[in-house]
Amino acid sequence: MGFGSVDGYQRAFLREFGINPSEYALKPIPLYLFTPYDVKFRKTMKEEKRMETAKNVFIQVIEKPARKVIIKRGVKATEYFAYCEEVSCDVWGLLTSIKSIGGEPVCLWLPQTYRKAETSEYVQGVEVPTSYDGEIPDGFDVIELPKAKYLMFQGEPFAEEDYCKAIEDVTNAITKYDPIIIGYSWDKLNPRIQLEPVGTRGYIELVAIQKTPHTKQP
Repeated sequence: MGFGSVDGYQRAFLREFGINPSEYALKPIPLYLFTPYDVKFRKTMKEEKRMETAKNVFIQVIEKPARKVIIKRGVKATEYFAYCEEVSCDVWGLLTSIKSIGGEPVCLWLPQTYRKAETSEYVQGVEVPTSYDGEIPDGFDVIELPKAKYLMFQGEPFAEEDYCKAIEDVTNAITKYDPIIIGYSWDKLNPRIQLEPVGTRGYIELVAIQKTPHTKQP
């Protein structure tokens, strides 16, 4: 630490903290200790440094109730643009007309369990209560999803013309995130959910999670 002798260190410690080092060793007390920064940070601290704007992604654990989802299946689609080519983008308008428990339609990446032969992984639909007994549009199916926990990934608000970059930022965040740090693992038995990209709120995706073994339920 740069002291020339043990005596010099002990006197400095007593003068700064009002306690002898040996007493502190036996019974530590809270102290405002100096934290030396590594040499590599000194230039950063002293000089202004311009950086690219960081894109933040907000992450939150949410719970979805058991529900039905009225869906329109595609053929081979794994993403939005291919789905629109197969089904047409007009489906969204129809789904919007059905009252949803979430307030808006959803896009889903379906696990194999919920897929029919020769139908797409990516679908659009609307979540409704399990008690829903209303009309099902021609060509639509109904699936039932269980109560499940999700990680919601929400990006920053964006200019509407930048929606592709907004989706990319959230997708990258999901790829890099390991839910084990909060005691969960990915739940691949429940669908991944995409909400409509809206610039004023940021792009949102929800990925299902489950408690890892030996982890206590909060």
